Amino acid sequence: MEEQNSKTIIQLSRRTVYENRWMRVNEDKVRFPAGFEGIYGVVEKPDFVIVIPVLADGRIQLVQQYRYPVSCRYWELPQGTWESAPDSDREELARGELAEETGFRAGKMEKIGEMFPAGGLVSQRCEIFVATDLTPGEARREATESDMETAAFSLAEIMDMFARGTMPDANSMAAIGYWQMKGRI
Repeated sequence: MEEQNSKTIIQLSRRTVYENRWMRVNEDKVRFPAGFEGIYGVVEKPDFVIVIPVLADGRIQLVQQYRYPVSCRYWELPQGTWESAPDSDREELARGELAEETGFRAGKMEKIGEMFPAGGLVSQRCEIFVATDLTPGEARREATESDMETAAFSLAEIMDMFARGTMPDANSMAAIGYWQMKGRI
C-alpha cells in the first residue's frame, strides 16, 4: 500500500461490482486524508476522442443520435472509442470516429488538448482534435449508431443551441470552449 500523505486518498481494497464490454464499475474501500475510511464508486471506461470537424466554409459538422440514458436525441460533436482496441493511436481513433459517424475524412487532424469529463466518477480521459481539410465519403456506422444523423452548423448556431439548452452535451461544450480558449476560432 502507498504511504498516506496529507492530500491523497488511498485505496485499501477494490471489488468489481459490474462489468460489460464498455465499462467496469468498482467499489473501492478508501482512506481519506483526514484518516477516516469510506467507499468510493469508480467507473472505468476506455479513453475516448472528440472531434471538431471544420468544413472549408467554417461550419462544424455535428451528429445526432438517441442517447438512451437521457431519453433524448441531441446534436453533439463526433466522439467515441474503440472498446476492442483501447490502446489504439488517438489520432487514428479520431480519424476513424469522424469517418464512421459523418463520412468525412480529414486531410489535417490536430490535437488541441485533453480533459477528464467526469473525474469525480469516471477514470476516462478525452483527447480533443480539430479536423480540417475535409473530404466527404460514406459513413460506416456501427449497428448501435444506425439512427445517427449528421449536419453542418455555424459556430453561432452551435453557441445558440448551447445557450438555449438544445445541445446539452457537456463534452461538446467543453471541446468548443477549449478550442475558443486556445484562440483557434
